[in-house]
Amino acid sequence: MSAAAAVVDLAAPGGPAPRRGGGGGVRPRAAAFAGGSAPLLVVALAVSMHLGSAVATGLFAQAGPIGVLWLRCLLAALLLLAIFRGRALALPRASRTGVVALGVVLAAMNACFFEAIDRIPLGVASTIEFTGPLLVAVLGSRRPRDVGFALLAGLGVVLLGSPSANVDTLGALFAFGSAVCWAAYILLAKRLVGGAEPLPVLTYTLATAAAVLTAPALATAGPSLWDGHVIAVGFAVAALASAIPYLLELLALRMVSAATFSILLSLEPAIAALVGLVVLGQALGAVEIAAMGCVVVASAAAARAASAT
Repeated sequence: MSAAAAVVDLAAPGGPAPRRGGGGGVRPRAAAFAGGSAPLLVVALAVSMHLGSAVATGLFAQAGPIGVLWLRCLLAALLLLAIFRGRALALPRASRTGVVALGVVLAAMNACFFEAIDRIPLGVASTIEFTGPLLVAVLGSRRPRDVGFALLAGLGVVLLGSPSANVDTLGALFAFGSAVCWAAYILLAKRLVGGAEPLPVLTYTLATAAAVLTAPALATAGPSLWDGHVIAVGFAVAALASAIPYLLELLALRMVSAATFSILLSLEPAIAALVGLVVLGQALGAVEIAAMGCVVVASAAAARAASAT
């Protein structure tokens, strides 16, 4: 995924809010780490995720999107296990079946996203993918004004599909597939693992996704997966796209509410576009920027409206 690391899915608009840690001087340390700025932490989280995706594209020619994704999921699970040890494995028995389902959906979601960014700019893929959690938030609401948010996001999608946007059709379809999977992930997480802590859910979900992707990764990438350079960059992708965002999320959620976190996270497509421009040289046209603005504004408005109820 992207737009998406698994840890952030649980905080997306319409998804179950990650738990806010308590006590023990954690809040002062978090504030000191970010200079007292929760928005800075959320921006850093999104930058880290999309920087990981940008770095991953550099391996696509050698190991393919699925091979790189397999390395990311496997190495990210191992990194979390190394950092948090026993806490990363403390998953209640009742949640294990649900986590397997989440792992399958995560594998499909990330596979679609990686195939998308192999064909279309990172910012465009993130914009399309972000319609998934936005749709969940809007469909789960009974407020008439949320229909307006959905229409605004729909306008953004229509703009991306216009001839002037010149977006690769297959790439866009993969991004939409990722959006659908992200929406499914949120709904499954709410129903199946609502009582579990986010850390073991993320660790087991990544491990399950890696297991699901093993066969296609070996079939498409072959021996290149064991190349030293590929593994080293794979570790960087795993850290940037999963481990570091999780740590930053824990800090941010000790400084702001989950609702505020979701509003700030609505900036993610814009941050993805900026990372794509700086790292990959992917400049977007006026139509793509307008489309991205529609989705960002609709997502932020929906999250803000939800926090006010």
